[in-house]
Amino acid sequence: MKQIFVGLALLCSVVLAKAQTKINLPLKHELDSIYVLDQKYRELASIKLDSNQVDSLSKLYHLSKKNLTFGLMSLQSKIDSTNLKRIEEIIVQYGYPGKSLVDTPTNEAVFYVLQHSTVIDKYLPLVEKAAKAKELPFHLYAMMKDRSLMYNKQEQIWGSQARGQSIMNKTTRQNEFKFFIWPIADPQNVNKRRKEAGFKQNVEENAKRLGITYKIYTLSQALNNEIE
Repeated sequence: MKQIFVGLALLCSVVLAKAQTKINLPLKHELDSIYVLDQKYRELASIKLDSNQVDSLSKLYHLSKKNLTFGLMSLQSKIDSTNLKRIEEIIVQYGYPGKSLVDTPTNEAVFYVLQHSTVIDKYLPLVEKAAKAKELPFHLYAMMKDRSLMYNKQEQIWGSQARGQSIMNKTTRQNEFKFFIWPIADPQNVNKRRKEAGFKQNVEENAKRLGITYKIYTLSQALNNEIE
């Protein structure tokens, strides 16, 4: 009996060792670094900063305090271009580098670079295939599909995407920039679809996370600048 347990232990060790050798560690480390760069200025540009933080960042990056967010995103845009070039090379060599190749959460790195690019439609089928093969969380594919639909002026499916428009305040008669959740197909059932796709928040909670009060709009309202 003891020999059986020892044999099973050795077998498990061999299986585990083989599984571990499938992970491409150099690629994993490179993608981890790319993800850090993908978020470098993006995170700073997306949070509210106090005056001291604005002063510090403007001096550190030699940017105008008045247009700090724009300046940070301009710096990020340069990084995004470099990241995308390398990611496309990686895709040519490996296909989508998913969980079985680079483990989690590194398997999300390529998604984020593509999500922040202008070539979403080109790689959407690849991301869909990876998600259906469980190499990537399905809700990330859903986010990319929603963004593609929004960019193509169509209703999104899972309500993950928001957009901003310049609208006139009826009280002050001044133009204001307002963010809203892009129109959703069959909005009454969106939370069911979100749950099935693996989203942790419903559409109302996601909107709140983005600082938006959720309201249902039609595609016509969005396209004709009739957001209130």
